[in-house]
Amino acid sequence: MANALQQIIRAKLDSERWSYGDVARRGSIPRSTVHHLATADHMARMPQPATLEGLALGLGIPLSTIRQAAAKACGIHLYAPTDEPAPAAEPSGDPEVDVLIASVQRLSADDRRHVAALVESLLGRTPGTS
Repeated sequence: MANALQQIIRAKLDSERWSYGDVARRGSIPRSTVHHLATADHMARMPQPATLEGLALGLGIPLSTIRQAAAKACGIHLYAPTDEPAPAAEPSGDPEVDVLIASVQRLSADDRRHVAALVESLLGRTPGTS
């Protein structure tokens, strides 16, 4: 059974009578990448943001739709995907941040505490203080 991203790619290819190469040229990404995303049995990790942007452009589909389908294919839930730029005072909506947040939600409580301690350490804080 095809995953969510494969279903979108195949539907667009069929409806527009496009090839993998057509999508690749329109999105400025390698044909092999389009082929892989359309045919791979399992997506082990989220594609790079530039790949998703190129695929969205190549298919003529909103980036948020492509990002959400890719995340679903990887078993990740993204919160509030958007193609609109965020205000300067708000988080940027960076897809890597979305993936990190969604991935942390799947960890055990004990593992989340370890991740929080690591992040605080990387930020130069003492764990448990703000």
